[in-house]
Amino acid sequence: MSAASRGMSSTPFNLRIRTVGAASPLHHRNGGGLELRRKQRRRWLIRCCCPDSAVPIGRTAERAEEWPSFEAKKSPSRARIHATPALPFASSQSRFASKQEKFFPRCTPRSSGPQSRDTPPKRDTGIANEKDWGISLANEKVVESGTNEDGSTWYRESGEDLGDKGYRCRWTRMGGQSHDGSSEWKETWWEKSDWTGYKELGVEKSGRNAGGDSWWETWREVLYQDEWSNLARIERSAQKQAKSGTENAGWYENWWEKYDAKGWTEKGAQKYGRLNEQSWWEKWGEQYDGRGSVLKWTDKWAETELGTKWGDKWEEKFFAGIGSRQGETWHVPPSSERWSRTWGEEHFGNGKVHKYGKSTTGESWDIVVDEETYYEADPHYGWADVVGDSSQLLSINPRDRPPGVYPNLDFGSSGPPPDNNPPIDPPLDPQ
Repeated sequence: MSAASRGMSSTPFNLRIRTVGAASPLHHRNGGGLELRRKQRRRWLIRCCCPDSAVPIGRTAERAEEWPSFEAKKSPSRARIHATPALPFASSQSRFASKQEKFFPRCTPRSSGPQSRDTPPKRDTGIANEKDWGISLANEKVVESGTNEDGSTWYRESGEDLGDKGYRCRWTRMGGQSHDGSSEWKETWWEKSDWTGYKELGVEKSGRNAGGDSWWETWREVLYQDEWSNLARIERSAQKQAKSGTENAGWYENWWEKYDAKGWTEKGAQKYGRLNEQSWWEKWGEQYDGRGSVLKWTDKWAETELGTKWGDKWEEKFFAGIGSRQGETWHVPPSSERWSRTWGEEHFGNGKVHKYGKSTTGESWDIVVDEETYYEADPHYGWADVVGDSSQLLSINPRDRPPGVYPNLDFGSSGPPPDNNPPIDPPLDPQ
């Protein structure tokens, strides 16, 4: 459920949320458009979002998506992964939300301006689908502002920018602040298109509450034709961050997904966080070539101001039942030698697996066992899924193209339209 619908469900006024219809995502457009065909897949499953884990210290868990404490079990095949407690301000339902609702009540009389839909993003929630944003762009130019009964102010603007090669950007900006300026929010929606078939849907929002907590988030979804393969591609991305106003704490995440019509898929994320004297980083990626070849990897590490460092990483490569896995877990105390344990697996595709490993404390193993090889040849969420979830993107109508005009594949600029008012708090530098 989106932030908007959560807010509306608790309002004392008789309001309704209207669902905006969209054209079918499977269609063919002549004259610069793209033909999208749903690919038959063996199965599909949307991976569940991770919880708001943060500091790399804590309880045992089985899900590889959660943050590890890197204290590995003594297993010859793979290091176990441990979960972590959450940042004290990671949840949008805790202190951020309560402070924001104090200054921006979720519903006011119909004659007032837009109310803040902005809440801090949650950690480890990946890339939202377009329907979760509720993007609705006005068909005419709008410039308005006002003051609510509680003294808070608001503004709303919408317009359209035109450029070469059929470029068009429709946008809406809105924002407001409390009567004393201690809380503030901004949000921008946009859609872009041109005659090459390029289409883009996006959101950027930021906010700050009276306690000094601040957040920033951007989301984009893009359709275009690949210049070399001539295949339709869809790319989605999201960047999120939050900073505490009372302590040295904050986090940043950058997520991306790329798909093409033949099943090629790439997914990845980069994450950074800090809580007082502790900092941590994480990077992971997945690549599927659409013909059975798979590459997955993860690299996580953390450190404290006292000099303690620890980390864990692994990689797997498979094709047609043959492949390998390898990894390392390590730890560096402030005044001691580095400890590490490395491990590996070779899968021969005949039911035999070679497992090996060693550590700096002298343990080692090198064995061949009878074991079934299992890996995922297809992504849980692939081309057919992203097409089905991108109806608003696919239904963007480009400008009419004059006869005889054939633009080159030179895509328009991506990201939000120019704004004289930048985000309230610029993105963190994860180093």
